[in-house]
Amino acid sequence: MKKKDTNELMDELIQSDNTDEYCSKNAQFMVNDKISIYLNNILENKRLVKSKIIKKTELSEVQCYQIFDGRRKPSRDSLLSICIAMELSLDETQQMLKTGGFAPLYPKNKRDVIIIKGIQNNLSVAQINERLYDMDLPTINS
Repeated sequence: MKKKDTNELMDELIQSDNTDEYCSKNAQFMVNDKISIYLNNILENKRLVKSKIIKKTELSEVQCYQIFDGRRKPSRDSLLSICIAMELSLDETQQMLKTGGFAPLYPKNKRDVIIIKGIQNNLSVAQINERLYDMDLPTINS
């Protein structure tokens, strides 16, 4: 199946006279409102163990299980913690943030720069938080 990038979809949408037809035709490219489904698909595809990931997030277990179960919408920082714990690549993390309805990490924001480099260097949430703290920036989930 051919993937369509955002620009291609935008061009189609602008040229379309019927939004229902556009949505139906491009359903497989649309963002799923349930971030929990997306998270659980990644767990399954990467064969990750949910309980092990939750321990690495630096979040409360209850909060994490509620996010994975779809009973709680995560904040941007909570989602970042989960992405880091799952050891997602930068591209996968950016996609997760977009899917969750959040701004992607931004290379003009000092805090995001530290997080980006942490992801690239496979640092843990705790290690990234240490660097943020040392730079006098808000830690993830502070």
